[in-house]
Amino acid sequence: MREGHDGGPALFRLVRFWSRRWAGRASEELTGESRHVQHILVVEAVVTNASRAVAGEDAVVTVGTVAHQLGLDHSGASRMVRDAVEAGYLARAASERDRRRACLRLTESGEELLASARRWQRQAFDELTASWPEDDRRRFASYLRRLADDVGA
Repeated sequence: MREGHDGGPALFRLVRFWSRRWAGRASEELTGESRHVQHILVVEAVVTNASRAVAGEDAVVTVGTVAHQLGLDHSGASRMVRDAVEAGYLARAASERDRRRACLRLTESGEELLASARRWQRQAFDELTASWPEDDRRRFASYLRRLADDVGA
């Protein structure tokens, strides 16, 4: 592949650039405090796994599924889930199949945080691609969704 068409370095350059900037900005704009970005990550992980559960892949969302989704160890995910529960974004209930397992679901506040995060994400995409022709924006968005779906993100 010619260097001009090599998307790998461009992808990782973009990830490095954006990962240093989005978290604090998004959290500050959505919650008023930059330290709450972890709540956004946990809420999105729960929703992603819950949508898979609806599709029949797994019946419950647990700390373990959040850990897997976020690429964390169980104890790190457990702390993040605990904090999100304390902040009112998640509710924890015992699994109907295994009382030792805790099932997670979004609360009304969690749904509101998710909706705000998604609005912010759409706005960021629109700002980043504002100078592009509409067809390019749609195509790029389609490719991003495809890549995210293919890697299970």
